[in-house]
Amino acid sequence: MHITATADVSRDNSNDRWSPQRRSLVGACAAHFLHDGYTDQVYALLPVWQPEFGLSYAGLALVRALYYGTMGGLQVPADRLAGRLSPRIALALATFTAAAGYLTMALPFGFPGLCLGLILGGIGSSVQHPRASLLVTSAYGKASRGPLSIYNFAGDLGKSTLPAVVALLLPILAWRPVVGLASVIGFLVASGLLVLVPQQPVRPAADEKTGIEGQNGRGFGVLLMIGSFDTATRMGFLLFLPFLLHAKGGHQSAVGIGLALVFIGGALGKALCGWLGQHLGVVWSVIVTEAATACFIIATLMLPFVPTLVVLPLLGVVLNGTSSVIYGTVPELAAKGEVGRAFALFYTGVIGTGGLAPIAYGILADHSSRTIGVIAAAVTAAAIIPMVFALRPHLQNQGAAAAERKSGRRHERHSGLWPVSPPVAKIWLGRRCG
Repeated sequence: MHITATADVSRDNSNDRWSPQRRSLVGACAAHFLHDGYTDQVYALLPVWQPEFGLSYAGLALVRALYYGTMGGLQVPADRLAGRLSPRIALALATFTAAAGYLTMALPFGFPGLCLGLILGGIGSSVQHPRASLLVTSAYGKASRGPLSIYNFAGDLGKSTLPAVVALLLPILAWRPVVGLASVIGFLVASGLLVLVPQQPVRPAADEKTGIEGQNGRGFGVLLMIGSFDTATRMGFLLFLPFLLHAKGGHQSAVGIGLALVFIGGALGKALCGWLGQHLGVVWSVIVTEAATACFIIATLMLPFVPTLVVLPLLGVVLNGTSSVIYGTVPELAAKGEVGRAFALFYTGVIGTGGLAPIAYGILADHSSRTIGVIAAAVTAAAIIPMVFALRPHLQNQGAAAAERKSGRRHERHSGLWPVSPPVAKIWLGRRCG
């Protein structure tokens, strides 16, 4: 009888492996992987586009903003339009659009074709963040903090993988075939989403609803400002990183390695900073990581090439890890508990800032030097430290929320949450999701 019961449990777990909940999570992760990879692989292409199209640093930032700014500025309207569609259709259509943008860039239409392709890509990617985040939140209800961490981690994997692949292929192939290959991958992922994501949105059980009553929105405004400055720091530094490595003697493949080291460190930072947030709280976690970010950015200016490569993953941990602390606080500070709208507004602010801030850094570098531009990124990180103290009054109930999350994590361990082996997930996500 015991053997039969064990076999029944095994069959149940096998059937649950691709439950609608997990299919929603895996589909959202696949979309996040691709779209974040699409967004950040542009950095690996900037050194190629600069001589071909005769662009200054500010010009490169403007070209970058065509994708990034479009993606950020359309978050709210795209979320409203996509809200009329099922998550499955919305994510697949958005991915098809982004892939079509990369296909347009790959065609020999010159600089206008490049700009049009970047805008199309930004339009497609504007749908992914709010729709996929809400898909995961709706599927898991009160237990969504762990799945959202997995979703965020998938985006970091895309950031670390696709830019590195592009940079490694550029010495072998011309940039247009490389971009065309990226578009083919996008079309394949879009087709896969039509198969993977459930046709009907998954609803959590009645006792698993988010239950977020919301606040007056003031705390959310401060959080949005901190997130915007954090993103401005990251995008400003990444604008100069390829040229900084070139100046230290690195070739195109070394640029890809450098970007990969930053993004791999950033993926690890999601787990480490989540653990740090549990032990130090939001305020002190942000202070520690932003102070370390400013110091590591200055170190990249002073060190030779090889030591700089050693520092880059450490910089990536704090440069990108802070966002996991900030992002996880969005549902808690959402005004009136409107989580979907809060995610759309949050991404509008941080993505829009990430698109516009490098333009300011680029103009500053054009009128001074690249070194001044990098120092400005470090100063932006340091400027977050006094801001975070203004967030403290809005986090007075964080202790009770932390206890509720701890209870939720115990529920996740026994509810078949993980789409991968729990030990593997724990290595990357740490105690935050484990």
